[in-house]
Amino acid sequence: MDKPEIQIREAVVKDAPEIARLLFDFNSEYEDETPPLPELTRHAERMLREGEMTVLLAGDGPDGLALLRFRPSVWTEQQEAYLQELYVVPPLRGRGIGEALMQEAIATCRGRDAGWIELNTGETDVAARSLYRKLGFTNEEGTEGTAMLYYELEL
Repeated sequence: MDKPEIQIREAVVKDAPEIARLLFDFNSEYEDETPPLPELTRHAERMLREGEMTVLLAGDGPDGLALLRFRPSVWTEQQEAYLQELYVVPPLRGRGIGEALMQEAIATCRGRDAGWIELNTGETDVAARSLYRKLGFTNEEGTEGTAMLYYELEL
């Protein structure tokens, strides 16, 4: 039996409340601090309006999102793409929504003339890591075979 086709569309400004809901749920699920929904909605509205992020939404709920950021590259004439968030609501995981979002994210990046996509994920997020490997992503390693590490400093 074939899986039903998963509908993916690019978000517009009026989708900001749903994007905020998904981002809030994502951070809450992983016990990360998150701004309140009205604040997240304002940020999403502004960033969509100003073209500072591209959000792909899956399903009617919507049931998941892929949030992309683009910037010029110092290394090439192409854009750099960063997958900031990939999220599927928990009850619908394992149905291909994340993979469909990632396939569309890759197509969107190619359409925006991005030279590559960067992302980071937790070592324990086995499902996400498996999906990224399946789609051809590699975990970059340094010259001595050690993994590249992601650092962050809150300011």
